[in-house]
Amino acid sequence: MNAPLVAVELGRRRYGEILTLQRTLCRDRVAGKLVRDVLLLVEHDPVVTLGRSTQAASLPVPRALLEQRGIEVFEVERGGDVTLHAPGQLVGYPILDLSGWRRDLHWYLRQLEEVLIRALDRLGIPAERNAGKTGVWTSGAAGKIASIGIHVKQWVTMHGFALNVLTDLSLFELIVPCGIPDVVMTSVAAEGQAGSGTEGLWGSTHEAIIAAFGEVFEREVERAPTAALGETKPA
Repeated sequence: MNAPLVAVELGRRRYGEILTLQRTLCRDRVAGKLVRDVLLLVEHDPVVTLGRSTQAASLPVPRALLEQRGIEVFEVERGGDVTLHAPGQLVGYPILDLSGWRRDLHWYLRQLEEVLIRALDRLGIPAERNAGKTGVWTSGAAGKIASIGIHVKQWVTMHGFALNVLTDLSLFELIVPCGIPDVVMTSVAAEGQAGSGTEGLWGSTHEAIIAAFGEVFEREVERAPTAALGETKPA
């Protein structure tokens, strides 16, 4: 029987700190020092990340001006174009050994999309894929509500997905999200789910993501404190 997957909620953290954590966990999972698969859930201070396929036109605002506004910029190893993380966005970083599922990156991307679609369904928001584009859109591809970008090392994953919950959508005007011209970004709150209040909406979205992740990946999900990330195989 497969061991439960561990979900660790990190609260609000700066991107660079969590990028370092991801890289460490990925390396440890490859080496067998980290003995369980992990789902990190976090909220970031404003940051723009540039994937391997980022086009110059996708970042119309000079990096120096972004940094003057307090928005950090990172070039990272994930696939895809430019994206933005900000408060009110729920970001998930699965550190999974795909050898325990399927060694198939396209399958993995579709699995992440399915997690988001099912989580949004639990929140009463119809969502779907948009043919030829990675990520999740609201019904009829009216607005993009979640972005996905991954990196895999020896079949262990890092980076992941970003779901707009209470995000200030005007921040996306600083970039061309995922390099898609004229894309309309939306959020859980903008889709009419703000009635439960900020804390209630944030909490229910966390619960929906965790439940959907366990369902789609067919694993029990255990919650654990950050200290659980230090769990390693005995020498």
